[in-house]
Amino acid sequence: MTLLVTGGAGFIGSNFVLDWLAQSDEPVVTLDALTYAGNLENLASLQGDARHTFVHGDICDRVLIDRLLAQHRPRAIVHFAAESHVDRSIHGPGAFMRTNIEGTYTLLEAARAFWGSLQGGEREAFRFHHVSTDEVYGSLGSADAAFTETHPYEPNSPYSASKAASDHLVRAWHHTYGLPVVTTNCSNNYGPFHFPEKLIPLMIVNALAGKPLPIYGDGQNVRDWLYVRDHASAIRAVLAGGRLGETYNVGGWNEKTNLEIVHTVCDLLDELHPDAAGSYRRLITYVQDRPGHDRRYAIDARKIERELGWRPAETFETGIRKTVQWYLANADWVAHVQSGAYRDWVARQYGEAAPSP
Repeated sequence: MTLLVTGGAGFIGSNFVLDWLAQSDEPVVTLDALTYAGNLENLASLQGDARHTFVHGDICDRVLIDRLLAQHRPRAIVHFAAESHVDRSIHGPGAFMRTNIEGTYTLLEAARAFWGSLQGGEREAFRFHHVSTDEVYGSLGSADAAFTETHPYEPNSPYSASKAASDHLVRAWHHTYGLPVVTTNCSNNYGPFHFPEKLIPLMIVNALAGKPLPIYGDGQNVRDWLYVRDHASAIRAVLAGGRLGETYNVGGWNEKTNLEIVHTVCDLLDELHPDAAGSYRRLITYVQDRPGHDRRYAIDARKIERELGWRPAETFETGIRKTVQWYLANADWVAHVQSGAYRDWVARQYGEAAPSP
């Protein structure tokens, strides 16, 4: 009884691995290419733990995948590995096509061959769990109903288009070949080990450094926010009881504008780590909106609650406080991930931030 977790050194993947091994003795094999967002420090607490095996490798490497499946004979593949940042996909879409589409195809074919070799209970128990995003559904108007699992796919960025393609591949491999798959589409995650190019960790890290807090456009873009450990518990629930071939939306029931998020982070930092120069809100700046910026995402997570009894344990207020506290307590982790290349990318992406009105 073993899990193979792809992308398990990234933000969501590492939180899942840590959460899984905190609650189970079932071993985990983590496969990660350790690109800029994959970080072995996320899994440092598992060093020397016999239940965890780390493999440095690429999901596009079929020979490697076949070898891992034959050696470890996992009962499930939990597929997190993906390029996931919209801004990076706009500047360099090729990496997203390779990892998110070609990589998923490679995994599916390897999983199909492995599953085909199984017999009896092992064959019945095997699962391919594909982790995806609400961004495949496109953008909502302010009065539109939240995304359900039957909402049409309308991806608007190279990133979301590549994830939509991977979702379709997973669906096709189930319907054509019978591969036992489940898919989850989650809303915006936040929490420990989040790489500081995304909104919440970027605001925390920049505020502590006294740097501008860049907000795209008018700051009124809306996202649903999900604490990452809640996401991990949802994946456990779907892996255990999800119906084959089904999709489950996973959300936090927390719709917030980007400006609300930044104000909340600033206010928590004012409380937990006050700055003699005044409120961190003084650092808020507005920058030119990115191309094709979706206005609103919202997840209707009633299906997973109805079928599997899952609801998030954290409110946004409890989850964001835990997140800010984690970053304050883990300054060394932040310093280690902020390489020169990362700093150059942030400067190029956000440019000279305009003064806050």
